[in-house]
Amino acid sequence: MTEINETLQKINELMKERKWSYYRLAKEAGIPYSSLNSLFLKNNQPTISTLEKICEGFHISMSEFFASKTPYRPESYRFSKDELDMIEMYRSLNKSEKKIVVSYLKGFCHIPL
Repeated sequence: MTEINETLQKINELMKERKWSYYRLAKEAGIPYSSLNSLFLKNNQPTISTLEKICEGFHISMSEFFASKTPYRPESYRFSKDELDMIEMYRSLNKSEKKIVVSYLKGFCHIPL
């Protein structure tokens, strides 16, 4: 019997942390259950696009997936599409632009600077 590949091992670890089934991951990732199940049955490496969807289902980035320790985000810690878009926009800013955005948001939310 062949050993499960590292990528599938990582996916299994993340599912175990969350107590998710293959069905739940397929639903969260927006991929067919049969495709996900087939990856594991055949011990295939997922394509980049499939892995991106799986990461989106877990609400982590690809870099977080490949980091040695992926931070666990509880079920209640979910991001909406708008929140994810804002995070991506924020990440594209330089350091001084980020300071301006944070200051603006604090002022807008009436949080002391």
